[in-house]
Amino acid sequence: MAPRDGWPPDRTGELAETFVECADTLVAGFDIVEFLIRLCDRCVRLLQVDAAGVVLADPQGRLQIMAATGEDARHLEHRQLQVGEGPCLDCHRTGRAVAVPDMAEAVERWPRFAVTCRQAGFAGVHALPMRYRDQVVGAMNLFARTPGPWGPATARVAQALTDVATIGLLQHRERTDQATVIDQLQTAVTSRVVIEQAKGVLGERIGMDPEQAFQVLRRYARRHNRRLTDLARAVVTGTEDLTGRVPRPPPDGRR
Repeated sequence: MAPRDGWPPDRTGELAETFVECADTLVAGFDIVEFLIRLCDRCVRLLQVDAAGVVLADPQGRLQIMAATGEDARHLEHRQLQVGEGPCLDCHRTGRAVAVPDMAEAVERWPRFAVTCRQAGFAGVHALPMRYRDQVVGAMNLFARTPGPWGPATARVAQALTDVATIGLLQHRERTDQATVIDQLQTAVTSRVVIEQAKGVLGERIGMDPEQAFQVLRRYARRHNRRLTDLARAVVTGTEDLTGRVPRPPPDGRR
């Protein structure tokens, strides 16, 4: 298999913008979950992969799913945590990148996850550590539907994006006077739970699947300059009712 490498010339400007976004976490109203979701979206576009997800460790050291580009990626992240095996867990435990160009060759290493991954239509996975000195606070997971290794340039850009995002998270921690990295991650975990609850509430009221409900929440938050977490909390508590105030997404969930 030929390595995926070479940089699309039309992506250079977007790459620069992404680095600025990852570093600029000191703005007022910063939303850590929206930040990680945007990072996943950018990685899919820039690295030419098909899905992405981020997991962070909670105060007890347990990995929590914080962001994903869609329900397929979220399902794969959940499956790794459920069965206790997969590139994400190995990456977080060792603090080293895990490259799996072809999941067909990883069946013995991760028998349950490999089967689930291939059934979901993904053939390759790369997991990148989110490190702070000697502490690994999480991992970025990138999924591809076609097998093939990364070339050196793609691997460097992928790890650079992950590193800058980690630094951005820590900058926000310093600004908010949180005592430890773990405190900041607990806030992120709580925010993610609220967003999941809001997806369920909105999906039931309007009649849509979780992915469609999330896109509705995200578009509404952006259009009205609201923090995604604040809007989600308002939907859950009933202080904000989006029924009839947002357009329904198309049946296939496209934006």
